[in-house]
Amino acid sequence: MNGNYRREEKPQSHVVSLTMDESFFFERAVRALDRYQYDKALKYFRKAVELKPGNPVNHCNMAGILSEMGDYKASNEVLLHVLEQVDPSMTECRFYMANNFANMERFEEAEEALLAYLEADASGQFLNEAEEMIELLQVELKRNVRDHSVLARRGSDRHERARTMLEEGMFSEAADLLEELLEEYPGFAAAANNLALAYYYMGMTDRALATVEEVLRSESGNLHGLCNLAIFRRHSGPAGAEEAARLGRRLATVVPFHREHAFKLATTLGILGEHEAAYQHFRRLLAGDESSADPSIHHYCAAAALLSGRMDTAEKLWKQTLKLDPGAEAAEYYLTRLPEWRKNGIAETVSYHYRLEAVKRSELWRRWEERLPEDSPAIREALLHTLRSGTEEEKRHALQACRPLADDEMTKVLRELAENEGEAAGLRELARAALGETAYDSPEENELPELKFSREPAELPVWEKRWQDVLDTAIRASCAPGDFGLRRDLEALWTDFLRRLYPNVPVLSYAEGWAAALDYLTDKLRRGESTYEEIGRRYGVSASTVGRYVKRIDQVCNIKERMTMHGRDHRKGL
Repeated sequence: MNGNYRREEKPQSHVVSLTMDESFFFERAVRALDRYQYDKALKYFRKAVELKPGNPVNHCNMAGILSEMGDYKASNEVLLHVLEQVDPSMTECRFYMANNFANMERFEEAEEALLAYLEADASGQFLNEAEEMIELLQVELKRNVRDHSVLARRGSDRHERARTMLEEGMFSEAADLLEELLEEYPGFAAAANNLALAYYYMGMTDRALATVEEVLRSESGNLHGLCNLAIFRRHSGPAGAEEAARLGRRLATVVPFHREHAFKLATTLGILGEHEAAYQHFRRLLAGDESSADPSIHHYCAAAALLSGRMDTAEKLWKQTLKLDPGAEAAEYYLTRLPEWRKNGIAETVSYHYRLEAVKRSELWRRWEERLPEDSPAIREALLHTLRSGTEEEKRHALQACRPLADDEMTKVLRELAENEGEAAGLRELARAALGETAYDSPEENELPELKFSREPAELPVWEKRWQDVLDTAIRASCAPGDFGLRRDLEALWTDFLRRLYPNVPVLSYAEGWAAALDYLTDKLRRGESTYEEIGRRYGVSASTVGRYVKRIDQVCNIKERMTMHGRDHRKGL
């Protein structure tokens, strides 16, 4: 039986004391559960119920252990008590009861409990599992299950469309659809969580927070809502970061056994820096059949192990990652770094990213923004290697990173790059700028002051290939050779857009649409006269498509407001 094993957070104290409260017995129960000591776990969960009988989670924990031990009848008695006496809103108890009845081969009663769950649960927490059970019951009953309604399926087609819109970056359209859906089904928690994400993507942080807080008022234990709230708070200033940290500590006490929930929680905890708890969840995921052969889960678990002080465990997990996926470059890279880290300690950022490209770029950007000293051997070696043998894209980013780090050897490499006729003209120009021989696109005196777009490493620690694809598409279509001013403005606006969305950046699969909008808005910021039609022809997209994507970027970056502040006429199209 699936269940969420969790305890409430208790205030920290400077005095170490042994308080035998509900949390004390919960921790003992989970420890026994991890060791498959079900008798002990049951005893401790029963004690937790005695100490806090009004907490339905304690009862469900006890029912879960009884089910694991094969005492399905006793488990159902506990679950029925929850529904009748403790918290009737815990509709998942009916799904657990259906599992127990099926295990007892009481299939008629299993059908009754399962259909009651489907008709009462708006969130659809176990919808896929319930549909699988229906197939089993139909075989055992030798008939179709009775006619029934599925509350979670009402509006599900529109919800799926809205989710697709979010993935494609159609934030306002997704928000409109989800708002309409929630008017019809106010208790649709999954739709509300996605609406909160849509608001967040559009930069409407207050509405995002209000929406997810409404979800949590109705369902305080909604895991997706809690995870979203933590991420939203983390990027809402110092006070928000403190609240996110507190919420992270609270989430660290939750132990979901449903795979999807466990993965969502583990990744959120990793983002929040709760690496010990993230490790425990990834370790539990690896114990399941679905994840045991998944190399990416092994890598995530290895990263969490290393960041929680388990270097030997991390080494074993990365070796297993390579067995499952010989092309897992991130695992191979970290394995090569382990010997040095054992001697001197970990001297670079360790990322959960599975792809080496993302790992390296994360480190490069962090060190560039932090302006590490010239004698930093790791960054110096990485930059020299990239400038000598990297791709054009990697060299371009390395040239930006190496400016404050010049020394004799760096100067020699930059000189070779600047004079190499085989390199792109743009790279040679950047190399000369890094050497100080040319100004890096200094603005003319009569130009308007540059609009400042920030690039904060704490909020944009990675640079994904699909993001670069959009930028490259815009540069190829709009920039003449050597037009570094336009290149800079395109990159500044695009980086600001991504920074505001990170870590919840959508898929951005339609590079031409995003690039067209980026081109149009950058032109407007530079006092251009372009129209949607002109830009659309340049990128092979319709004028309406350009307009839609312009609207999405503007909703996130407040372009209209910025142009008004600088006295620019934005009436022509924007």
